[in-house]
Amino acid sequence: MPFHPLWLVVILVIVLIIFGPGRLPELGNAVGKAMREFRKATSEITNEVTNAAKAEPSDTTAKGSSSEAKTSS
Repeated sequence: MPFHPLWLVVILVIVLIIFGPGRLPELGNAVGKAMREFRKATSEITNEVTNAAKAEPSDTTAKGSSSEAKTSS
């Protein structure tokens, strides 16, 4: 289903009718804050997963070698 610019105009008109022109700046500010928080949380989770993936091979190697040492003793 293609996106049509007329749909955007219709949605904006409906929002303007529902909330009124006085509340639009407040709504824009709230949406901006929500988007910033979402991006921040997404980047934090991405960094944690990346760091865990980088740290995992060295941890499994250390665990594997210690378990091998125990089994061979």
